[in-house]
Amino acid sequence: MNAPEIEFAPLDDIKKYQVRRLQEALEYVASNSPFYKRLFAQNNIDYKKIKTIEDLRQIPFTTKRDLQLYNDDFVCVPRQKIIDYITTSGTLGDPVTFAMTDNDLNRLAYNEKISFTCTGIQPSDIVQLMTTIDKRFMAGLAYFLGLRALGAGVIRVGNGIPELQWDTIRRIKPTAIMCVPSFIPHIIDYAEKNGIDYKNTSVKKIICIGDSLRNQDFTPNLLATQILDKWPIKLYSTYASTEMSTTFAECDYGCGGHHHPELIIVEFVDENGNAVAEGDAGEVVVTTLGVEGMPLVRFKTGDLATFHTEKCKCGRTSFRISSIIGRLNQMVKYKGTTLYPPAIFDVLDNTYFVQNYVVKVLLNSDGTDRVVVCIGLKSRPYDDNQMIIKDLKDRFRARIRVAPEIEILACDEIQKLNFPQMSRKPVKFLDLRK
Repeated sequence: MNAPEIEFAPLDDIKKYQVRRLQEALEYVASNSPFYKRLFAQNNIDYKKIKTIEDLRQIPFTTKRDLQLYNDDFVCVPRQKIIDYITTSGTLGDPVTFAMTDNDLNRLAYNEKISFTCTGIQPSDIVQLMTTIDKRFMAGLAYFLGLRALGAGVIRVGNGIPELQWDTIRRIKPTAIMCVPSFIPHIIDYAEKNGIDYKNTSVKKIICIGDSLRNQDFTPNLLATQILDKWPIKLYSTYASTEMSTTFAECDYGCGGHHHPELIIVEFVDENGNAVAEGDAGEVVVTTLGVEGMPLVRFKTGDLATFHTEKCKCGRTSFRISSIIGRLNQMVKYKGTTLYPPAIFDVLDNTYFVQNYVVKVLLNSDGTDRVVVCIGLKSRPYDDNQMIIKDLKDRFRARIRVAPEIEILACDEIQKLNFPQMSRKPVKFLDLRK
C-alpha cells in the first residue's frame, strides 16, 4: 500500500504534525495574501501566537462571500506563476476563480493519487472517467493527474452518453469507473434495454462523486441500494470541493471518507462557531496546507457532516467524515421537520417511475417553507396522475416523515430546468425563497 505513514500514526502525532504545518501556512498567508494580511491587521491577530489547532478560533471564518467579493486578494503569487485557472460551479452564488501554480497541480495529483489508493486502485487498473475535464472544472483534471501519478490507465470519456460509455467499456475494458452515482441507474437502464451483460464486464468497482451513497450510520442509502440490487458491484463514496483541493475517499470498509492530515486541517462547528462533539453534525471548516496559489484559512464550506475518530479496520487512524447531510443555506423547515435536499433526492432516485426531477422551495404567505417536487415520468404505474402522486407521497412519508407537493411535468420541461443555459452542473434544487 502506498498510503502516507501519517494517516496510520497515533492521533497525538497527527495533531503535532498538523500544528507544525499550520504555523507554516499562517506565516505564508501573513506574508503573501492581501486578504489575510488585512484580516489579521483588522482583528489584531498575531499569527505567531497561534500554537495549537484550538488557537485557530482566534481567526475569523472565511466565507464564500469573501471569495466572491475579494477573489483577487486571495492570490498569493505573481500572475506569471499561475499555470491553471479553475472556477467553482457557482451552485451557491457567483462562481469563484482559483489560481493554481505548478506546485498546486502537483499537490492536486498527490491528493488524488493517495485517495485512489484508499479505494484500492492500483497501477494495473484502468479507470474510465465519466466526468468532464473541461469548462474550468477541477474534478476531471484532478482525477486525470492523480491516476497519472499513480501509474494507472485513464480513459477520458466525459459525462453522459450511455451508448459511448458502454462502447468504451467493451473496447478498452476498464476495471473501474468514476462518475456521479445518480448516472449509474441510467447506464444500467440503457444496458438492460440493449442486451448488454453489464454484470459480467471488466468493471469491478465504481468510485462516486457528488451524490451521497451512505446513511449516517454508513449503511447504503436508497440510491446505493437501488444500484446494488441491480448491479452487485463495489461502490466507493468520496467528498471534495474546489476550495479545499482535497478529497475524502472511502476505503474497502465503507465507513466514511478518510482525512489526509498532510493536506488539510478540518474543524466541525455549530451555528455559533463552536466545535461540535464527535458524532454531532457540524459545518465543515477547512484550512488548506501546502497550497501556494490561493490558500484558505478557516474556510466555511457550508456543508454539514459528522466525524469519527476510532481507528478504521484498514489501519488508518486519521479521522473519517460522514456523508454530507446537506448544505446549511439549503435547509428547509417543512411541516415542523428539518430537511436537506439530499434526503429528498434519495427518495426520487429510488423511485422506478421517475425519469427526472427538480425540487423547488418557495415561501408561503405566512413565511413558512413550501416544497414542490416536479417530476418527469419514465413509466406510468397508474393511469390516474393522482394515484402516481399518492404513491410518491407515501414513499416520502415512509422515508422522511413528510410529503411535499408533487407536480407531474413533461420530461423535456424538467430537462430544461435541470440544465439551464451556462450551467455546468445539473440543477436539481431551486431555492426560490429569496
